[in-house]
Amino acid sequence: MSKAEVAKHHREPLIHIVKRDDMVWWRAWLIRVAAIAIAILLIGVISVLLTGKDFFSIFETMFRGVFGRPGKSSSRMLWYFLQKTAVLLGLSLAVTPAFKMKFWNCGAEGQALMGGLASMICMIELGDKLPYPALILVILVSSIVAGALWGLVPAIFKAQYNTNETLFTLMMNYIATQIIKYYLYIEGGGTNKINPVKEGNLPQIFGQEYALNVIIVLVLVLAMYIYLNYSKQGYEINVVGESQNTARYIGINVKKVIIRTMIISGAVCGIMGMILVAGTDHSIDTNTVGGQGFTAIMVSWLGQFNPFIMIFMSALVVFLNTGYAKVADSCGLDSAFSDIAVGLVIFFVVGCEFFIRYSVRFRHSRKEAQV
Repeated sequence: MSKAEVAKHHREPLIHIVKRDDMVWWRAWLIRVAAIAIAILLIGVISVLLTGKDFFSIFETMFRGVFGRPGKSSSRMLWYFLQKTAVLLGLSLAVTPAFKMKFWNCGAEGQALMGGLASMICMIELGDKLPYPALILVILVSSIVAGALWGLVPAIFKAQYNTNETLFTLMMNYIATQIIKYYLYIEGGGTNKINPVKEGNLPQIFGQEYALNVIIVLVLVLAMYIYLNYSKQGYEINVVGESQNTARYIGINVKKVIIRTMIISGAVCGIMGMILVAGTDHSIDTNTVGGQGFTAIMVSWLGQFNPFIMIFMSALVVFLNTGYAKVADSCGLDSAFSDIAVGLVIFFVVGCEFFIRYSVRFRHSRKEAQV
């Protein structure tokens, strides 16, 4: 077979996917911002086609749905927006250490529920037996311990028996939900509902019910950033996430790191459960966390495991979800429209990561190759 025939049979592919060198950080974030902007514009166009309203009235409805009109109502809605952002951000912070370690903790939902259950039990059983400061301290400690224990169980099985942590933590969510159902049935006298409890609620600051919740989460942001970037344990998490074999080679106890990190992850989820029960709803049910434990996984990943970037990602997700829910309600669309909008934005952001990490090159013609 001649060289020409060999070349014909082994023709170069039309498209090459080539891994890029590390892109400059500002250029990578410019691509991500552009992806978000394009996604929002696309959703706006879809909204116009579905509702018949003009482009600007759609976004005006969104902003009013999130922040309200100027006045007292706008202040209340702003704090409600900050509260929802804080909860999503706190859960995102909780899963971040485990995800940096490549331990796929999908159990934030159950860990937060167990922390909330511990808070509820303390509020009901100890509300009239302890002084208020002691009661708040007991609620905090019990919530942290409950969440940490719920995260410890899959960590032990992963460390000792190398079980699949994704399935394990997902199943723990279902177990937590059934425990909550059983507790509601017993405590609610068969009604599966507990009336709001007055004892043990978190105190108001600046006359705002949600102010302390937001402050707690902001403290967690700073603490998590320092822990992951400036502590020995944060360094060990990074090394284990890069390669467990390398970690063992340099003397890191991988099993210990896995267990310790999941205890921290569960403990932060427990704090968020306390915020939801003692600081927000003053009660508990199976929908207290509302699926935000799963949304937190995407926020953590989209924020590149950086707590400060996750602030903006959490706010964006809450803004889009709340704003488009208002658009759907005012225009007679299905309530799932807001979830579709958020999903589309996430799809664009995830998709842009491909172009940040890889470049697409086309096959050169013979003339170009000769030149």
